[in-house]
Amino acid sequence: MGETLKVREDILADIEGRTLLDVFMATCDANGGRAALVAKEGESFRTRTWTDYRQEASAIAMALRGAGIDHGDVVALMMTNRPEHVIADIGTLLAGATPVSVYNTLTADQIRYIADNCDAKIAIVEDATFLAIWESVRDQLPHLELIVVLDADGVDTDRDGVTSYADFLAAGTEALAAGPGELENSWRAVAPDDALTIIYTSGTTGPPKGVMITHGNLLFQLAVIDRILEHTPGQRGVSYLPLAHVAERMTTHYTGIRFAGTIYFVKEVAQVVETLQEARPHTFMAVPRVWEKMHAALNAKVRATEDERKRKLALKALEVGQAKVREEMAGRKPSLKLRAQHALFDKLVFSKIRDGLGLDELRYALSGAAPISADLLVFFKAIGIEILEVYGMTESTAVITANQPGAVRIGTVGPALPGIELQIAADGEILARGPIVTPGYHGRPEATTEAIDAEGWLHTGDLGSVDDDGYLRIVGRKKELIITAGGKNLSPNNIEETIKQQSPVIGQICAVGDTRPFISALIVLDAEVLPGWCAANGVSFASVAEASQHPDVIAEVQRAVDAGNEHLARVEQVRQWAIVPSEWTAESEELTPSLKLKRSVIHTKYSDVIDGLYARKA
Repeated sequence: MGETLKVREDILADIEGRTLLDVFMATCDANGGRAALVAKEGESFRTRTWTDYRQEASAIAMALRGAGIDHGDVVALMMTNRPEHVIADIGTLLAGATPVSVYNTLTADQIRYIADNCDAKIAIVEDATFLAIWESVRDQLPHLELIVVLDADGVDTDRDGVTSYADFLAAGTEALAAGPGELENSWRAVAPDDALTIIYTSGTTGPPKGVMITHGNLLFQLAVIDRILEHTPGQRGVSYLPLAHVAERMTTHYTGIRFAGTIYFVKEVAQVVETLQEARPHTFMAVPRVWEKMHAALNAKVRATEDERKRKLALKALEVGQAKVREEMAGRKPSLKLRAQHALFDKLVFSKIRDGLGLDELRYALSGAAPISADLLVFFKAIGIEILEVYGMTESTAVITANQPGAVRIGTVGPALPGIELQIAADGEILARGPIVTPGYHGRPEATTEAIDAEGWLHTGDLGSVDDDGYLRIVGRKKELIITAGGKNLSPNNIEETIKQQSPVIGQICAVGDTRPFISALIVLDAEVLPGWCAANGVSFASVAEASQHPDVIAEVQRAVDAGNEHLARVEQVRQWAIVPSEWTAESEELTPSLKLKRSVIHTKYSDVIDGLYARKA
């Protein structure tokens, strides 16, 4: 504990009195001509340098000041992942205000709640579609004075309260040229304890809470990252996860500023693969669902290889690679033969896989936001991609614990970050304390008191255990535990991950059984994998709904459930299940924007199906 506090004191001394804006200006000064922001426009990629970045953000800041934004005001941002999103974010900070990014998938009522909760005075939105959503609730937002539209084609910008980004930027550029002193005064007035942003939680239960993150919170987190990962100017990253989520903001936006990185933006998810191949990122962050889809696609591609020799070679390579990793996991040194085989397969097979993915120059692969299965981690490490699983939450400015390069312990989320205290409460809840912990929820003092106790410990709501070396293992969510009619406390996530990894056709699964006599499950088929599986198994495919009723598909799901049950305790085993024929998405509300299950929504939406499972004879 003494070393932890010493590290904390050293970092706090280094960042004392500084804000992200100090870091941003220093990065721009030192790297003016280096690429900062890259995005596809038309058929080619456009690059903005750090000088361009600062110039446009400064103009936005002056436009905001001219529109009445002052220190402490809030500007809402609802855009896709594109340079203008982070430019507006930094421009808002330079104006002395606080940016709040809003998930693009939210309904009008959810937007109204967030904009009202944070008293947003200006909203900068993507296009006419987003504008229409905001305008549908505008009469319920008395503080909202102006909406700025980025892609303003077809938008009437002559009316009061609406303007185009181009006109807004032009006004700011003119004001900046006339009097740059105002900009200097506004950003230098920002203090370390000021809100850097307010991030609204996904809201798996109840309305979202606005987590305030200060400049001090962030700079401490960035200093810690600098201690455990090496970064060099120009290091490339890809921004494609929602910028309303703390993981994306930390991985690309904020680290890009701190370490002068080059960030490639993906406006549409369909462009991720193309952008990876263009960017050749050094760092790539993905939630487990993305890694799952990548794994399923690779496996399907290998098994569909028509050249029998190449297919057998790839399958053998995967077998050898995973055997080597499992030997290392068990604490044994792989045999000389296994090491030699793996080295050969890395040259013949794995290097080509990494190149095809656009991950051949990858230094750090990260996974967070939800638990990832051990089998996935083994698979990717076998092909030369060591995924560093991290753990944290919005309330901790992203990361609390992290596996580190060369010291990954699969099945854990690593030890606490330098300078951060970790503790397991008597009931198994994970507690964390340190300068990364939020000062609280915006306008929700009662929720703040509930989450952070009088001694400064953040109550995460997660259950876990710590081994003798300080590595944290997540057991489950405290509020998501299934308590069966027999009084057994079970983690649904453990059940779900164990079964899901048994078959590529299972895309999502939700275990149920609270107050029930046994565990059942709702299963969603993977719409991307299923057509290929059907073709390989002689099953005609017209739609997911139709295929879900085919006896061979049903048999495959039953096989996976049976195989998973073999690895579960008797009380955890799934005894009844049903296939849900439609995909779960954030838009259909079964998932949060960060792709976590909204269990309460699922339980309500499929209550009849769940009741039917328990009406069967089990």
